[in-house]
Amino acid sequence: MLGPSLDNLKNTVRAMRAISFFCLLMMACVVLEARAPKAAQDGDEAQTLANCPTEGDAKAADARQLNLLKRRMDSPRDLDSSVTLTAILAPGDDSHRWNEQHGAAISGYVADVKVGGIESVNCHTKNALYRDTHIELTLDPNNDSEPKHVIVEVTPQWRQVMAKDSVDWTTPTLRKTLLGRWIRVTGWLMFDVEHARQSTNTASGSGKVWRATAWEIHPITKIEVLPAKPR
Repeated sequence: MLGPSLDNLKNTVRAMRAISFFCLLMMACVVLEARAPKAAQDGDEAQTLANCPTEGDAKAADARQLNLLKRRMDSPRDLDSSVTLTAILAPGDDSHRWNEQHGAAISGYVADVKVGGIESVNCHTKNALYRDTHIELTLDPNNDSEPKHVIVEVTPQWRQVMAKDSVDWTTPTLRKTLLGRWIRVTGWLMFDVEHARQSTNTASGSGKVWRATAWEIHPITKIEVLPAKPR
């Protein structure tokens, strides 16, 4: 009786091994199938951004005009020295306080770094790599709240420019290296009229206020980490 029982046991073990191998194979196939569409989608998004015109895919004329400012690829030569974080945060209707044809360099404490929204300027790309990065600056990290933040933005187009020089401006890296630090950013002045109602200085209606002003440095063309709070 020992012989047949041993044979049955061996057959059972072989069957279990075959089933386990089959299950592992099926799981591998499922993983590959899940990754393939994502890889294809990422490739499609990269191509979407590459083919996105400078005015984006906005339909309204004012949105297209705003996108042209967001998509500037030259570094500003004329920096307005009167523009500081303190000056930007000054209260009152600031709709016409600065000139969008000028650049500025401002210093502040990084309160947050996060992925921007899905926007017409980037032809509605969804992947974080092909969307703007929002860096939120504040003057006083010990008395901080969103309505006191100034938004400065890295665009995916400038991210690609920096990558050619082996500089990583992806959102996760910027968050890791900048959050909780004092920095100086240089770039173009831009009044994002689409967020005027959510800004402390120009808020109207009952919408949520989550920023101090609609003025931004957008796009950022240079980032410097400072050793301490500037004097």
